Amino acid sequence: MEIDVRPFSGDPRAFFEAGELAFGERMRDDDLEHWTAGFEAGRAIAAFDGDRVVGTAGIFSFDLTVPGATLPAAGVTLVGVQPTHRRRGILRRMMRLQLDAIHARDEPLAILWASEGNIYQRFGYGLASLHAAVRIDRDRSAFRLPLEPRGSVRFVEPDEAQRLFPPIHDRLVRRRPGFFARSEGYWEHEVFPDPEHWRRGASEAFHVVHETAGEADAYARYRIKQDWDSAGSKSTLSVVELLGATPSAALQMWQFVLGVDLIGQVEAWNLATDDPLLLSVAEPRRLRMEIGDALWLRVVDVAGALAGRHYRSDGSLVLDLTDEFCPWNAGSWRLSVVDGVPAVEASSDPAHIACDVADLAAAYLGAFSFAQLAGADRVLEVSPGGIALADALFRTDIAPWCPKVF
Repeated sequence: MEIDVRPFSGDPRAFFEAGELAFGERMRDDDLEHWTAGFEAGRAIAAFDGDRVVGTAGIFSFDLTVPGATLPAAGVTLVGVQPTHRRRGILRRMMRLQLDAIHARDEPLAILWASEGNIYQRFGYGLASLHAAVRIDRDRSAFRLPLEPRGSVRFVEPDEAQRLFPPIHDRLVRRRPGFFARSEGYWEHEVFPDPEHWRRGASEAFHVVHETAGEADAYARYRIKQDWDSAGSKSTLSVVELLGATPSAALQMWQFVLGVDLIGQVEAWNLATDDPLLLSVAEPRRLRMEIGDALWLRVVDVAGALAGRHYRSDGSLVLDLTDEFCPWNAGSWRLSVVDGVPAVEASSDPAHIACDVADLAAAYLGAFSFAQLAGADRVLEVSPGGIALADALFRTDIAPWCPKVF
């Protein structure tokens, strides 16, 4: 039977159940309750084998922080094809329909977290941010210099956390590329739920807030997995999310987390690569820091994407762009920045640099410079000085980071 790929219609349960099965999971009713609260049925795409859903591709509609601005972005999620229907071109057809629909909505960007990095590069996604993972033994986690307390730390219940945490996040979302704004519903249904099967044997989440002069300026959510033997505690404290409105507030929270008694080691899976912790601990190598891929970005509309962010300097750059999957982006484009205001138009002038749309995505938020991409043989300097010109425009002072997998 021919597989029909089309916009989804029907019971959201069938969509979610099929998506979970594609990832080797079984749907749970408590997950379904939270997931359906934010389900954008009008943006969902499914592959049908008869009346059975065998492939899914969903979207969260986000406002994404890009350098100096925010832009609408399609947050691609729950993309999968069931094992019984793999290697039949279904994913490609879903990506085709999804990107065409995003383009029709005039959304310039799509973003996702990839289960496997090689999958989405075929469709023009580029590696747009990194994350750092750390795992440090508590007895080797001392700071290089004593950190004087600048406020107080207290535990809060989830209902108070839902009131105190979002304003801290909002102060960061305005300045850190890679963040997306979280609605009240997103906090309620995507951040704070804490079902037992998410904990992997650890405790319920603890919620802690740091306050300076009575104002909340940092928070942490963490779980503890108990592990004791005759030698004492080898328990692990796992940071779910730790954010500070300022680097100082974040360090105050780190000092608390690293000082929790009866803990053998502290771990965090998703930190910014420029988290101040690295330069603050006495023994950086004890963090056992590992860097990995995080947010992947797709430039859906090159003119809208380039005109929608800010640049480090004025200048004029002609970019020769290839885009096999979204041919409307292919060609030469001139980016002109005058008095800080960008303008983008098709150009017939000689190019300064040439690259694929995935490589433009890698530079777009500031994760990688064009010089780095050229060093990896991914960007070609067509005119002398073209790489330096591109980097002078695109360079950012803060590394992009997305603190939440979606």
